[in-house]
Amino acid sequence: MTDAPTHQPKRRRRRGVILTNQGFERIQSAKADAEFQENAGHRYTLEALSERTRLAVDTLMKVFACETGVDKQTLKAFFRAFKLTLEPGDYYFPEPQPEDIDIPDGREADVEIEPDLPGGQVPLESIFYMERPAEADCYKAVLQPGGLVRIKAPRRMGKSSLMSRMLQYADQNGCKTVALSFQLADKAIFQSLDPFLQWFCATVSLGVQVPHKLADYWDDLFGSKVSCKIYFEQYLLPQIGQPLVLGLDDVDRLFEYPDLADEFFGLLRAWHEEAKNRHIWKQLRLVVAHSTEVYIPLNVNQSPFNVGLPVELTAFSPEQVQVLAQRHGLTWNEENTTQLMQLVGGSPYLIQLALYHLWHQDVTLEQLVQTEAIATGIYGDHLRRQLWNLQQQPELGSAFSKVVAAPTPVELGLVQAFQLQSLGLVQLQGNQAVPGCELYTHYFRDRLKEIPTA
Repeated sequence: MTDAPTHQPKRRRRRGVILTNQGFERIQSAKADAEFQENAGHRYTLEALSERTRLAVDTLMKVFACETGVDKQTLKAFFRAFKLTLEPGDYYFPEPQPEDIDIPDGREADVEIEPDLPGGQVPLESIFYMERPAEADCYKAVLQPGGLVRIKAPRRMGKSSLMSRMLQYADQNGCKTVALSFQLADKAIFQSLDPFLQWFCATVSLGVQVPHKLADYWDDLFGSKVSCKIYFEQYLLPQIGQPLVLGLDDVDRLFEYPDLADEFFGLLRAWHEEAKNRHIWKQLRLVVAHSTEVYIPLNVNQSPFNVGLPVELTAFSPEQVQVLAQRHGLTWNEENTTQLMQLVGGSPYLIQLALYHLWHQDVTLEQLVQTEAIATGIYGDHLRRQLWNLQQQPELGSAFSKVVAAPTPVELGLVQAFQLQSLGLVQLQGNQAVPGCELYTHYFRDRLKEIPTA
C-alpha cells in the first residue's frame, strides 16, 4: 500500500514586469527634468541613479533595456525616486514561455529570490513587502509642511516596514530623516522629563550627524520643554537647513510612564500647532507609530493622537494573501488561501511565516494546518513567546483565558483589551474581544489554565 500523495504548492519562475512605451517616456521625462533642475543639466550616471533610487546598477540596466522583467516593487521604487506614481499603463506582464513553468525541485537560485525569515522590518526593496491601501496618502502627508502621520497596529503588522518606506521616500525628496525607536532608550531615561528630553535631542542630533550642543541651549530657568523647543528651533532645524522627518517608533512604551508621556506628547502637539504659523516649524514632520490605543488620559487639546493623518494597518485580505503567495513563486489557489486563513486569519507575520516555510518545503500546507501539531510546528516559537508574555502578567493571561474559552465575544477592561490587542492576540469589537485567530484558540485554551491569577 502506498502513501497518498501530499499536495504541496509548487514554486514557479517569476517573470516580473516590463516598462511600456508610456512608462519609459514618463520616467525618461522625469529623469531629464531632474537632471536639468538638480544636476546642472548633466546626465545621471548609472552609479548616481543607483544612489538616488537605491536600486542596483544591474537592476537599472534591466529596467532601461525593457527586455527582461523586474519586480513591480522595483519599478515603484524607481518611479518614487522621481516623484512619480507607477500607473497600470506604465508596465506589462510578458507572456510566460514554456521554460518558465514549474521548476523541478524548485532549487534554481538564478531565477528565484529566496524570502527572508519573517520577523522585524521587511527590507526596503524586498518583493515580499505587501503595500497597504493608505500608503499613497502617507507618502503625500510626510512631505507636507508640519505634517504628522499616526500609524497604529498590533505588533508584527508592518508598522516599522511602512515607516521605513515613508522615510526613504522623504529622503529621496530632499528631506533629512531620523528613525528613532523608544525601545533603544535605557529604562532610567524614562524616570523624569529632563534626562528624557536631553536624550531625545541628542539622539536626533546623532541621527542627522550634527554635534549635539545641549549645554549651549539647555537652561534650567526655562525648564525642560522650553529648552527642548529652543534646541530644535534655534539650533537643530536651522543647522540642518532642509525639512526633517522624525520617525518615532514604539511610542507606546511611554504609556508605562503617564506623567512623562503627558508632557512629551503635549510637546509634540505644540510643535505641530506651531507649524501652522511659523516657517521654522514647517520644516519638522512627524511619523508616530504605536501598537495599542492610547489608554492613558491626555488633554484632548494637547494630544498628538487626534490630529494629523491616522493610519490603521489591518489584517491581510484573501486577495493580498494570494498575491503574496504568487510573489513567493507558489502555485496557489483560493482553496489554499482559505485553508491558511482559517487557521491564522490575516496576520501578516503568521501568513509570511507560513509562506516562507512552504517556499523552503519544510512543511506542506496540509501538515501546517493540522491543529494537533501546532505546538511543535512552524508557529511553536511564536506561541511560546506569547505564552511567556502572558505568564509575566497573570491578570492579562487570566483575561485572555476567558476569551479563548468563550463561544461568544467577551467584555474586558479597557487597558487589558488594548494590551491584548497590541500583542495581536485578540480582535476588538468595541470593548468585547474575540481570539485573534484559531491558532491562538487551539494553543492557549488549555495552557492558560495553568497561569495563577493575581
